Amino acid sequence: MPLKPLLPSKTGRAFLFLAALLAASPVPAQTFSVKGLAGVARVPASARDSQGETLGGFGSGMALVPGSWQGQGDHFSGTLAMLPDRGWNTQGTTDYRARLQYFNVALTPGSSTGLTLTYRKTLLLTDAAGTATTGLDPVGSVPAANGFPQLPRAANGHVSMDSEAVALPEGGTIWVGEEYGPYIYHFDAAGKMLGAIRPPDAIIPRRGGAVNFSAGETVKGEPQSGRQNNQGMEGMSISGRHLFAITQSALVQDLDSGNPKASRRNVRLLEYDIGGAPKLIHEYAVQLPLYSDGKKPLVAAQSEMLALNDHQFLLLCRDSGGGFTGKRDASAYRVINVIDTDGATDIAGKYDGAGDSMAPGGMLRTNIKPARLTPFLDINDNAQLARVGLHNGAPNDANDLYEKWESMALAPVHDAKAPDDYFLFVGSDNDFITQDGMMAGKPYQDASGANVDTLVLVYRVSLPGIDRR
Repeated sequence: MPLKPLLPSKTGRAFLFLAALLAASPVPAQTFSVKGLAGVARVPASARDSQGETLGGFGSGMALVPGSWQGQGDHFSGTLAMLPDRGWNTQGTTDYRARLQYFNVALTPGSSTGLTLTYRKTLLLTDAAGTATTGLDPVGSVPAANGFPQLPRAANGHVSMDSEAVALPEGGTIWVGEEYGPYIYHFDAAGKMLGAIRPPDAIIPRRGGAVNFSAGETVKGEPQSGRQNNQGMEGMSISGRHLFAITQSALVQDLDSGNPKASRRNVRLLEYDIGGAPKLIHEYAVQLPLYSDGKKPLVAAQSEMLALNDHQFLLLCRDSGGGFTGKRDASAYRVINVIDTDGATDIAGKYDGAGDSMAPGGMLRTNIKPARLTPFLDINDNAQLARVGLHNGAPNDANDLYEKWESMALAPVHDAKAPDDYFLFVGSDNDFITQDGMMAGKPYQDASGANVDTLVLVYRVSLPGIDRR
C-alpha cells in the first residue's frame, strides 16, 4: 500500500517548503510492510455497559491484556482493554467516570468480517481514596499531597480526567495518559490510583502565570504556555521498564501564535524509567507530518503511539473534520507512521521550565535533531477498506470512516514461516454519538442526529527486527 503524500495544487513557497520536508524524510532501518486488512468489528452506537451508560468513546486507547492472546492459523482469541475519553462532550463536558471497557476478541482472518468484539466488563478508575473521577472540565486543583502532584479538580470536587491512552504491562497494573493535566496516571488492578506522573513544567498549562487545567470550557481561550486545550498526552506506551508519552501537538510556546494550526508540528516525546519511582531519562523532538487540504499545507496531529521497542514507535496521525457526519465526506490524511529516536537530540532538562520553548515561533531550534519519521500504513486506502465493506469518502454513510482513529495494539501471528508478522488492531473513537444515549443518569441525543458505531480494524503487518519484548 504505497502512500503518496498530498501536495498543494498550486506552486509557490508553500509547495516548495512541504516538498522539501517530505523529501527529507528518511526510512527506518528495517523493512516494515503491510500485508493487508484482515478484518473489522463494529459495536453499535446505542450499546450500553454494565453501569447502564453508553458504551462509546472506547476507541480512544487500547491494550491487549497480557497473557490473553492465543491461537494460530485461522483462529485467534484474546482480551482487549479499551479506554473511553471524558464522555459525551459534543455539547459540553459531563460527569462521566473514567473507566476501562474489556472485550473478548475473536479473529478469523479470511472470513466475511474477520473480527468480533464481545463486551465483557467495565472497570471504573478512581482516585487514591476510591472516589470516582469525572470528565467535567477542571475549575481548580487538588493540592499536592501524599506523594501526588497537584491534580485537576472539577466543580463537584472530583479529580478531572480526559483519558486518551492506556498501557498494561506485566504485573497487573494500569497506566493511563490523559489531557487535562496532562498527566500519566498509575492504577492498581482494581482501578484505584497509585500515583501520577507530572510532566516537565513546560508542558503544564498556565494562564496569567498560574497553573490552570481548564481545557477551554471553564476558562475560555488557550493557555499562555503548556499544552493546548485538548492536546495533552494523547499517546502513551510502555516497552519493558520504559514508559513513553507524547503530546498530541505542539505546546503553546512552540507555536507561531499568528498561525497555530499550521505550526503545531514540533511535539515532545518523553521517556520515563518506571522500574522504581518514575524518572524522566530522555526527551526528544518529533516533527508531525504535513499534508494538504488542496489549498495549503497543514499539520496532522497524532492520536496514538505504540512502542515497538525502546527507540521505535508507531504513531497514528490524522486530519480532522473528514468522514461520516463530518464537514467533508473524505479524510485527507489518516496514516500510521514509524518514528525512531536513534540519533535524535536528547533535550531532557534543557527546555523544560515553565514557558521554555524548543521551537520559537513554531521553528525547531537548529541545534535539535528530531526523531526520524516515515509513513507506514494508510488507513484511508479504499482498496483495502472495500475488502470489509468500508470506504473513505462519499457516500457519507455509516460505512464511511468516522474522523477519529485513536488507538492501536499489536498481537503476534504465531506463524513459524513468518515470525516477524503481527496483527495490528486500530480503533475509532465515536465521541459517544448516538440518538439513544445515557450518561451520568441522564438520557441524551446527540445534536448531529447521527448514530456513529465504533469500528476496530485489524491488519496483518510484518515488522522485522523490532525485538519486541
